[in-house]
Amino acid sequence: MRLRAMAKINLALDVLGKRPDGYHDVRMIMQTISMYDALDIQIKKEPGIELSTNLPYVPADSRNLAYKAADLLMQEFDIKEGLQIHLEKFIPVSAGMAGGSSDAAAVLVGVNNLFRLGLSKQELMKRGSTLGADIPYCVMRGTALAEGIGEKLTPLPSVPECFVLVGKPSVSVSTKAAYESLRLDAIDRRPDIDGMIESLKTGDLSGITSRMQNVFQPGISEAHPVIGDIIKLMEDNGAMKAIMSGSGPSVFGIYEKRKDASNAAEKLRSSGMARTVYVARMFRVGKPFA
Repeated sequence: MRLRAMAKINLALDVLGKRPDGYHDVRMIMQTISMYDALDIQIKKEPGIELSTNLPYVPADSRNLAYKAADLLMQEFDIKEGLQIHLEKFIPVSAGMAGGSSDAAAVLVGVNNLFRLGLSKQELMKRGSTLGADIPYCVMRGTALAEGIGEKLTPLPSVPECFVLVGKPSVSVSTKAAYESLRLDAIDRRPDIDGMIESLKTGDLSGITSRMQNVFQPGISEAHPVIGDIIKLMEDNGAMKAIMSGSGPSVFGIYEKRKDASNAAEKLRSSGMARTVYVARMFRVGKPFA
């Protein structure tokens, strides 16, 4: 079967504090977009997991979350047959868009369906949480409030129809490095997440975009000024607002019209500031993985 592992953006991201276990409590609004990796999964007679990818720098062994997700279910259910997975990566790596987590989520769904394990979405989300904090959301998808370390999820109304321009510069930022560089006592502006939730309930796109904010952005963009340059280019070319997604360095801008998003995309490509440029739509709940 072929599966789509969709990217996510953070419409709002706040870090509340560090927990005794070393993780951080967060509060954020997550959104799936129509940018995706493609996974082809099939059963093979020989035991074991074979993983191949289209990118030489993406690990094709047990270091890959997609491999770990398959192994998790196959070990739990003592599956004797093997699995062959080919992963076509389109979501940028180390980009703040949950590409690896979404790949793992898609594999959990795929293995569950191929071997008829009968696990519910909630059961898959619970298992996914043992591999990574973003995986339960990537199983659920859509628009959601994420709390705790990201595993406490509350579905929210969909974002009104609009278009998303994604620009990922050539720099990379690890989530670990982003948290290590974040000074919680120095955060002077936090996103109005409750206000954004109200705007989602009323379908007010301008109310949503005006509240978009990411507490990682000031520190990461200071280290990598190209992030601020991409934000300015997007906003100078019709974006209602543009911010960094997740721990970066990807930037996204929201546009009411596809034409404006496409024109801005051409200017971003011409600028040479972004290695990946993509125009996407907001994903709405109810569509299948395949």
